[in-house]
Amino acid sequence: MPYGDSFSFTAKNGEEIILRPVEEQDAKDITAHVEAIVKAGRYLQKEQPRSVSEEIEFINEVKQKENMYTAVERKGKVVGIARVLKGELQMKKHTGVFRTWIHPDAQGLGIGKELLNYTLRWGESNNLHKIWLTVFSGNEKAVTVYEKAGFIIEGRQKNQAIIDGEMEDEIFMAYFFDKMKK
Repeated sequence: MPYGDSFSFTAKNGEEIILRPVEEQDAKDITAHVEAIVKAGRYLQKEQPRSVSEEIEFINEVKQKENMYTAVERKGKVVGIARVLKGELQMKKHTGVFRTWIHPDAQGLGIGKELLNYTLRWGESNNLHKIWLTVFSGNEKAVTVYEKAGFIIEGRQKNQAIIDGEMEDEIFMAYFFDKMKK
């Protein structure tokens, strides 16, 4: 699955959702949604969004490095993303870190599951051995979703974040493409 592959599916509400590579023109939608999520949310590991020009620069860097940066398009707007950034060092190129978000208005439509499956297909077709992520312990729904998809918990950093005044652990999870080598 090269960088340019797109995939569409029907969401639970009957709408067509398109998963496709992020393009420069998506930068405005992405930065606006990230800003809203940062202000309202708990689990996005950002304190402020990139500027539109910084996002465009990031999009081009991802393309140049042949990483995955996928847009979730709903009604012509980007309402979520998923990305996998492969290890930069030669010794880590067989791994990729996974990050994702879906705007709250687009959650509950089955988009996350399709996006995760798309990401795993991309990882496998790009010969990755492992995709890894971190998730906070208070986000039990996400941990369950990742476990159902085949991710395992590799470790936990205790009291790594303070969210809404409470200490939360940061959980490290990984999906191994070659199950015999984990």
